[in-house]
Amino acid sequence: MANNLPKLVDSHAHLEMADFRKDLEEVIRRARDAGVETIFTVGTEKKDWSRALEIAESHDSIYAILGVHPHNAKEIDDHTYPALLKLCRHKKVKAFGEIGLDFFRNLSPREIQLQRFREQINLARDLGLPIVVHDRDAHRETLEILKSEKAEECGGVIHCFSGDDEMAKKCLEMGFFISIPGTITFKNADVFKEIVRRLPLESLLVETDAPYLTPVPFRGKRNEPSYVRYTAEKVAEVKKVSFEKVAEVTTQNALRVFRLNDRA
Repeated sequence: MANNLPKLVDSHAHLEMADFRKDLEEVIRRARDAGVETIFTVGTEKKDWSRALEIAESHDSIYAILGVHPHNAKEIDDHTYPALLKLCRHKKVKAFGEIGLDFFRNLSPREIQLQRFREQINLARDLGLPIVVHDRDAHRETLEILKSEKAEECGGVIHCFSGDDEMAKKCLEMGFFISIPGTITFKNADVFKEIVRRLPLESLLVETDAPYLTPVPFRGKRNEPSYVRYTAEKVAEVKKVSFEKVAEVTTQNALRVFRLNDRA
């Protein structure tokens, strides 16, 4: 039974996406049965914000994170931020994101991504929310903006970390947590595993990024929050500590960064 399992937090999923439209309640039940105590669902574009918040409002164990993904940065207009700010003041919204840079797919022009990233860090600061950062093939620029915009005043999470040791060190110096996805279970993840091995457990979160990045042994299928257990187990193996320890520490880290420590 879930009551006897170490509690876990899926710090980043996308339950509002169409992938979960048909069986959302079953997905949430499977997560609960697997010991996943809390899920953060991340609405990354305007059409998903209300749905993410609706899911969070309907489930005590689910919270929302709202923002504009770098893929959608080009869609921001005069109405975007006022609508986003209104939703982000809801008590179940616990972070601003995912925001950042994606120079791999470049679905929005780079200059627009850079501008919108800066703007959203400042919006998060005004709201008093931590940020969740997307960084793909833009490590140098991400660090430069985090530093120049004083993002340490917000704090937050580097989601699906893909940088190197030096980037991890600089992020930790700014007070950010590093979130580990299911890619750590992949056969070709030796370099990533070595980075995780050297990071302090007290700086780590675990996540699914569901429906993406499904861990082994389910790779190739839709990811879901119950599978965060496989990521945590691999982190434990890599760091040579018990699964129970990883579950305990990453859960406390998530509660800290998303400021849930005082919840009943």
